[in-house]
Amino acid sequence: MRPLPACGPEGPLRTPDGPLRPSPVRAVLFDFSGTLFQIASYADRIRAALGSPVSEAAMDALLAGLEAGLALPEVVAAQRGRDVSAAAHRRAFTTWYASVPGLVPVAEALYEQLRSPEHWRPYADAAETLDALAGRGIALGVVSDVGWDLRPTFAHHGLDRYFSVWVHSFEHDTEKPDPALFGHACRELGVAPAETLMVGDHAAKDGGAAGSGLRPYVLPAGAAPGAVRGLDAVLRLVCAPGP
Repeated sequence: MRPLPACGPEGPLRTPDGPLRPSPVRAVLFDFSGTLFQIASYADRIRAALGSPVSEAAMDALLAGLEAGLALPEVVAAQRGRDVSAAAHRRAFTTWYASVPGLVPVAEALYEQLRSPEHWRPYADAAETLDALAGRGIALGVVSDVGWDLRPTFAHHGLDRYFSVWVHSFEHDTEKPDPALFGHACRELGVAPAETLMVGDHAAKDGGAAGSGLRPYVLPAGAAPGAVRGLDAVLRLVCAPGP
């Protein structure tokens, strides 16, 4: 592939000779939470953890407490480096849950829900998108900032068979957008970064893959668990006809 021409503030310094044809996409890396899967609602999880009925007013107070807790200094401090180890990940979440007095007794139970495959739901278009990509011979991998092994969750929902590479941040002592994570995934798949699309929902972390030479695609936020995520756009990007 020819190198891209040097650019000034307004565009290329030299007009390229002939059309520029980017490398075809040979691999797609996916984020986990908010991209292929979403966990059950906080209200449902809290009710399950408490194991007793919770009125709407009481639930609203608990959720308001969680929202306020995000700004507490001890919670903010616990989020730094959250995904670099399993211990840091657990500490970050349990510190937040326990910032609400009514959730202190179930902080550990709420965290264990994160690790439990049955609490996660694939988005409605996840399976068909992965199946279509695999059918086109596209290599697939997962690159996620996470504190536990995601393979059991994918297996529980029958989606593990599509992936040959799993890059969990806690196993590499770092977080996205560290080039080490994207580079490891590309090497394991045997593809160049320029031939790889990174799909996620976080502009800084997943979009930061561009700094490692990958092509990022950031999904809009706000999809509910089990909803259609708009992953058909990935197929259009991968299968777009060349010039």
